[in-house]
Amino acid sequence: MERKPLGNVVCGEDSPSQSAFSFVVTAKENLPVRHGQFVELEAEEGRVVGMVVNLFKTNRYFMRAEAVKAYGEGLPTVYPTDKWEYLLAQVQILGVLNGYGFDRVSYPPSPGQQVYKLEGEALSSFLGFDPSGVEIGELKHHSLPVRLNLTRLFQKHVAILAMSGAGKSFCARTIIEQLLSRDASQGRPAIIVVDVHGEYTDLAEAPEYSGRVKVVWGNKMKIGVPGLSARDFLEFVPDMSEMQARELQEVIRELRKSMKENGSPYGLDELIAGVQEAEMNGNIKAALLAWLSDLKSLDLFGTFDQPSLESLLCPGSVLILDFKPLVSLRKKQILVAYLVRRLFELRKRECVPPFILFLEEAHQFAPSEERSISKSAIEMLAREGRKFSASLAVISQRPVRLSTTVLSQAGTNIILRMTNPYDLEHIRRSSEAITSRVAETISSLPVGEALIVGEAVNFPIFVRIRKPEHLPRTSLSFEEAAKRYESERSQVNSDVSSLMSW
Repeated sequence: MERKPLGNVVCGEDSPSQSAFSFVVTAKENLPVRHGQFVELEAEEGRVVGMVVNLFKTNRYFMRAEAVKAYGEGLPTVYPTDKWEYLLAQVQILGVLNGYGFDRVSYPPSPGQQVYKLEGEALSSFLGFDPSGVEIGELKHHSLPVRLNLTRLFQKHVAILAMSGAGKSFCARTIIEQLLSRDASQGRPAIIVVDVHGEYTDLAEAPEYSGRVKVVWGNKMKIGVPGLSARDFLEFVPDMSEMQARELQEVIRELRKSMKENGSPYGLDELIAGVQEAEMNGNIKAALLAWLSDLKSLDLFGTFDQPSLESLLCPGSVLILDFKPLVSLRKKQILVAYLVRRLFELRKRECVPPFILFLEEAHQFAPSEERSISKSAIEMLAREGRKFSASLAVISQRPVRLSTTVLSQAGTNIILRMTNPYDLEHIRRSSEAITSRVAETISSLPVGEALIVGEAVNFPIFVRIRKPEHLPRTSLSFEEAAKRYESERSQVNSDVSSLMSW
């Protein structure tokens, strides 16, 4: 089928050049060219590819204000205005496809050359899509599935950023479902989700994921004390001094020696007893007892880890840690700090498969300016995880409050609608690919559309995120949630009445 041209290159004040050109639209169909569309033309160096960055309509009969005012609405009846209206598209040149692959353009296209819409396999190859990649959605204006290579998307971590209600959790859920649909020949990582609001737990109810999605409630999680060093306790209690940590390590060493001899694991009670019996400075002992008693009151520690990460993590599986029952931010941060370091150590020893840790509300756990128990561990994973195929996917509605170390280490950003100017500026500074023009576009994105920039794609693209196969319960509207609650409450009352009458 012969392709129809969109239009022809025209001369402008500074174009065509090796970086930009404009073309007048000659195609007759309705809305033949859209902002953000990819186009191509044949040139001396090969197929020059560009993106439409601006559209202008002009008409010579409406250029002089005094003439328009004088004739008013009668101008079209006097002159053939409809024949002189035309659409002009400005294009930013992205590169050239030639026999050697993709390269920079070093020579401008010629005026008069025909411009075509770039489509199909050529566009997919140009943008760096992978036929067996993670299908995240559809390329805007092209009806082309966006399939991102697993390594390029996750090797250097990913950040999913959006204001509340713009679809960031839907986006993460879609990615998780796509990862679950992969077979062994495509490579299947283990997935861990820190689910702050209980938005992912119903994935365990989907029949096709039976046995591969496990949910652990946050209030049932325990940290095994025998596996902790004084350095770990120093992270949980930031106000502990180095000298106190050294004395604590001596007590831990004695307890481990005893455990090796009698085979009985110890908990916080035994550690507290060990501190009480140890010979050390009275002030240090008092401080350690206070710190340990405070940790004991959190009810987070036991004689062994719950859950056991080694037994639960396997390729193609999802472990959801539901923090919804937890109210204390300190408890959540302690659990995340231990989880991140434990996962990283296990992965370094290859005791668990390559994994992706999805961290909801990441700004709560790695804030930009505030002190946080879990911040150091998350920043460590962001800096070093890629060397061991330990990937991080941070999800946040306030990137300006997220650690700059974590955000800067995210090789790919998936950005949905965001209107806060401080957040937009913070994102723009963190990514060279986001210009001020692109940042303005982010604030006007419809719900469910995203800008993807970074390692996963060759150029920034706008994508309609595909809907998850299984919508979360939290996607109910306010009215639906109210009706559902009342219906369920009525059913409970009816059951109780029937039981009492029986």
